[in-house]
Amino acid sequence: MRCPFCANTDTQVKDSRPTDEHTAIRRRRFCPECGGRFTTFERVQLRELTVVKKNGRRIPFKREKIMASVQIALRKRDVDQERIERMVSGISRRLESMGENEIPSDTIGKMVMEGLKALDEVAYIRFASVYKEFHEAKEFGEIINKLSDDEQ
Repeated sequence: MRCPFCANTDTQVKDSRPTDEHTAIRRRRFCPECGGRFTTFERVQLRELTVVKKNGRRIPFKREKIMASVQIALRKRDVDQERIERMVSGISRRLESMGENEIPSDTIGKMVMEGLKALDEVAYIRFASVYKEFHEAKEFGEIINKLSDDEQ
């Protein structure tokens, strides 16, 4: 595994353990070159998925892209990393178990919004503003009102 700090490819595993849901192996790693410590997750990939973008372009599915988008939406929010990991893993598993090799990007976006709504409402609104391409402030009000209506 390549060190994210110095790009050394000779890193060492210091500790391995299953995640809470036993869907992945969490590995603590150490880089002897720079002394950096980092965590990796190893999980089963059931099938190769392709994402069909709105413009028809096809790209390989990358779980890391979902994680990066979720992390941006959750920036400066106090949400446990394990909960985030479980949400993204759940989305990946649902996509893999759909039985389709090609998944519309819209389907993935809806799943992420659904997960963020349960995880953190502020992150949900942040993600929705980008995903739904808000152009006016009133669109924020509309989604907040919809959230309030769903809670009742």
